[in-house]
Amino acid sequence: MPSGKNYVRNYQQENKYKKRPDQVKKREERNLARAQAQRAGLVHKGDGKDVDHIRPLSKGGSNARSNTRVISRHSNDSYPRTASGAIAQMGAFKKRKKRNA
Repeated sequence: MPSGKNYVRNYQQENKYKKRPDQVKKREERNLARAQAQRAGLVHKGDGKDVDHIRPLSKGGSNARSNTRVISRHSNDSYPRTASGAIAQMGAFKKRKKRNA
């Protein structure tokens, strides 16, 4: 939905969240996982793939190779999310998957 005619985007306010130390650390971990997958030849720049953490970093997961997998960007973005943007309970995803199958 387009913004109103007089809307002025506040970039400083938007970037406050991205600068928080906990968010910087999580972003570094996600970037490290992507770099490891690139070195292994699993993903390439611009291929439409994401490195997904099977157990999310926000729920105590790690960057270990056994906890990451390469999936399409669309599949990775389609997990159910909470209002804050965090991944909802994984049980909810499994239930949704079964209904669609």
